[in-house]
Amino acid sequence: MLREAETEAEERYSQQIRFAPIGAQGQRRLGEASVLVVGAGALGASLAQHMVRAGVGRLRLVDRDYVELSNLHRQTLYDEEDAEAALPKAVAAAAKLRRVNGRARIEAFVADVDRRNAESLAADVDLVLDGTDNAATRLLLSDACFSRGIPLVYGGVAGSGGMTALLVPGDHCCLRCLLGEEAPGGEDGPTCDTLGVISPAVEMVAALQAAEALKALTGNRSALRGTWLTVDAWHFSVKEWKLPPPVEPCPYCGWGESAAAARRELAEHGDSFRLSANGERAKEQNATEAALLCVRRAVAAEDVSIADRSESATGNALFGDDREAAKLIVLCGRDTFQLALKPSVSLSEWRRRLVAAGCAITADNRYLLRASTAAEERIVIFAEGRALIQGAGEPERAMEIYRHYLSDGTGREADETSVGF
Repeated sequence: MLREAETEAEERYSQQIRFAPIGAQGQRRLGEASVLVVGAGALGASLAQHMVRAGVGRLRLVDRDYVELSNLHRQTLYDEEDAEAALPKAVAAAAKLRRVNGRARIEAFVADVDRRNAESLAADVDLVLDGTDNAATRLLLSDACFSRGIPLVYGGVAGSGGMTALLVPGDHCCLRCLLGEEAPGGEDGPTCDTLGVISPAVEMVAALQAAEALKALTGNRSALRGTWLTVDAWHFSVKEWKLPPPVEPCPYCGWGESAAAARRELAEHGDSFRLSANGERAKEQNATEAALLCVRRAVAAEDVSIADRSESATGNALFGDDREAAKLIVLCGRDTFQLALKPSVSLSEWRRRLVAAGCAITADNRYLLRASTAAEERIVIFAEGRALIQGAGEPERAMEIYRHYLSDGTGREADETSVGF
């Protein structure tokens, strides 16, 4: 049986094994590797496919969204049937990938990556591939990776260009130090929503990310690029800057006693310490700070490099002291807002309530329920207890939809025992 598997592997990966830097030994390493891909959209779908086709033994895939028709021009794992069924991207991608490589262990999670689960998702993997579309999640991934010594392959795309870098704990500074606490560009910076995006740009960045991942996973450490790279597929340009080393006092990428003290203080005081640790303390004048400044200025000069960092940070309140509205998160693209709901309410109960409230059900599967309001706004409820509100235009309108359809009329989320809205 073992020999049969080896023979199959030799045939399946024959051309890859003939590539001298990988060879038979590198292929065995790929088969033993575990990789986490966060986000299964344009970049994530392509990255997951590269890893599975290359022979990575275990792939963990996490995504919070579902397949729509507007995804199909650039998200290569999905088709019209997936969009019509409104399948979660992680589920649809896993089904396709299992048909590509039946020997790969593929774990699919329909979930939003946040502070509660980021470290556990990255706990037992060898490398993390960034296929996300927002700054908040990327910074959490960087924190988790650098806390555990796991390489992070960062990437982003908008318009016809994108950027990528492989950040190796111990060799490079973390993403939080590289980009700063407050991402340049602000909320008015360019995004896929304003610039659009073309598939060749996605595949170009994904290919660069995947190449660095293969180098790292096969033990080709000396071949790692060690640079922050920006590319443009339409105008064809390539620029790169050497990645800065770790920042000494940073609690994630730093070294020495000051970093250890910062880690202890961070563990004790949590988020309240993060700004001072990575903001004020990381601004100390030294050679590393000069390198950081150089990369930040160069990156800020590239429109595409700030495109994926312009949305509101996860969990930011949009309504001042309104605690209920503070649950509203703005997602990148598609005029979409996300809220957390009570996971105790079943999809069948939500279906009953939405129909009673005059909504039309447009998709219904074991993972999610999608409904359309009389004003043709969309409500998508996931089984794990999240809701997306699409087409509302403004956060205030999104909260009106939430209060009318998803709360019990008092501003609290409806539960199984609530009567009406």
